[in-house]
Parts: sequence; C-alpha cells; structure tokens
Amino acid sequence: MSEARATFTAQQVREIHDQPLTELIHRAQGAHREHHQADAVQLCSLLSIKTGGCPEDCAYCPQSARHGTRTEPEKLMPVEQVLERARRARAAGATRFCMGAAWRNAKQGEQFERVLEMVRGVRELGMEACATLGMLDDGQARQLAEAGLTAYNHNLDTSREFYGSIISTRTYDERLDTLERVSRHGISMCCGGIIGMGESIDDRCRMLATLANMEPQPESVPVNALVPVDGTPLQDQPPVDPFELVRMCATARILMPRARVRLSAGRTSLTKEAQLLCFLAGANSIFYGDKLLTTPNPENDEDMQMLASAGLKPLDPSVQA
Repeated sequence: MSEARATFTAQQVREIHDQPLTELIHRAQGAHREHHQADAVQLCSLLSIKTGGCPEDCAYCPQSARHGTRTEPEKLMPVEQVLERARRARAAGATRFCMGAAWRNAKQGEQFERVLEMVRGVRELGMEACATLGMLDDGQARQLAEAGLTAYNHNLDTSREFYGSIISTRTYDERLDTLERVSRHGISMCCGGIIGMGESIDDRCRMLATLANMEPQPESVPVNALVPVDGTPLQDQPPVDPFELVRMCATARILMPRARVRLSAGRTSLTKEAQLLCFLAGANSIFYGDKLLTTPNPENDEDMQMLASAGLKPLDPSVQA
C-alpha cells in the first residue's frame, strides 16, 4: 500500500513558493536531509542520439524544423557510437545516461529496435538509462520497460494554462497520457519544466502542483532555465533571475521530497555561488558534460571543481540517495 500524501492546489504551492527565501531554503533543506544523502549529487550525462528536424513547434527548441536555427538535422546514431559515449560518461563519473531523440513520437520499426538495443547496452554498463523520444504508445512503453529503461523524460514544460502560448502541435493531455503509460509499465517518470519563457509565477506554481499531484510523483524533476537560442520565437527573452531558479528548486523539493531535483538547462549563466544555493535549496542532480542536446553546459572538470570546493561529491550508484 502506498503511503498517503497531501494533494496541492496552485494557491498552496504559491504560498510555499513566496515565503522569505531564507525560510523557504530552510524548509527545503529539512525535506532534503530527511530523504537524501545530504552531500551527494547525481551526475547524469545527456546525449542527442537523433538531432534536429523535429516537426513540433515548441517555441524554446532549436531542434524544431519550423524555426530558423543553425541546428543541422542528423540521423539516429549507430548503437555502438552511443554506447561508446556512455562508457566515456561512466568513466567521467556519470551514473545515469540519458538519450534524446528529436521526434514528435517514437518511430516504430528498425529505429525503435535500435533504441531498445541502446537501452539494453547502457544497463549492461551498470548505468541507469533514461530516454526522451516524444510520445509513446502502450506497446512502445512496454518494450522500453522490458529492455530495462530506468526512466522516461517527458517534461510538462509549463502550466496547462500557458502551454498553448509555447506549443501548438501537441496537447497537454497528450503529454500526461505518455507519462501515464510509462508509469503503468514500471518506468520512472522524469518530468519537470522550463522557467523564463514569459510565464507568470502562478503558471510555475500550477505546473509544480500538477507534478506534485501525480500518482506516483516523478522520480526526477528537471528544473530548467530557458536558454534563448537565435532563430527561435523566444530568442529575445531576458535572463532568468537566479533567485527564481532557487525558489523553483526549493518548492519542488518541499512538494516532492523523494524526487531527485535536477538542476538542468541554464547552468552556464549561473555563478558557482548561485548553483550552490540551488543545491542548498534541495537540488541533488545535474547534467554533466559540455552539451545538453544542442545547448551549452559547463565542462566536466569545471563541475568537479565546483562540487569539490563545496564539499559535495558525486553520488555513488550503489547508494540510494
């Protein structure tokens, strides 16, 4: 029997989010220490296994074929090339390997069989395997589960109310349907969103309420700050205030205390001090490597130096944080 937990209204989430920052971080730190190893950060590596040419119109994404970005479409990578990247990521300290394909929905046939082989190969390396392939049908979710997929990433991006301002080619309910399918087949949900797209604070809180009210809650919650890319409709959006990112991490930690809160896109614009404040607020996972799909990310050595200077360490995969 699963333990009973509270459900949240958007107003309740807003009240948590709007507390004085010191009080908010204090509460988040308490929730973090109750459920996680306080000094450990999971390192995840993210690889674009099929880049560009996506038919969706997500306003933030340089991989959309509808936007005039410099992203060149590439075919699905060979299995051995992906597994070699996974080996390198493992050697550099990553314990989860995430594979992203710029598809509206996962492609059935030889390409999907190739992805299944990638998943099996990553698991044989002793790493967690995560994939983001767009929408899935029930059979594809079952096949990914049988291949050993640890988690499926399918972000909500924003609130239901603001969603139509960002994406018109896929509905909010279609996103929720895919998440329900993977969860039903025993795959963990990796699901979060993006701030800085022009949404309101209420939109952010509505999104967090939706995530927190899922049953089960997501195992991993990526918190992304928009990286404006030339050629996308959001190219002129102003930078996100680091304190807003800290508030999102802390609020997510309080609402979803067992989840890994993943400090994701936008870290290149943050100082070491701002990133440390996010860790203090409950973030305990980062994407590790010089690129997130197609956008920049801090170098491996830079991240290891940052963690070491703060007395933090990479999560040992044998330890359940």
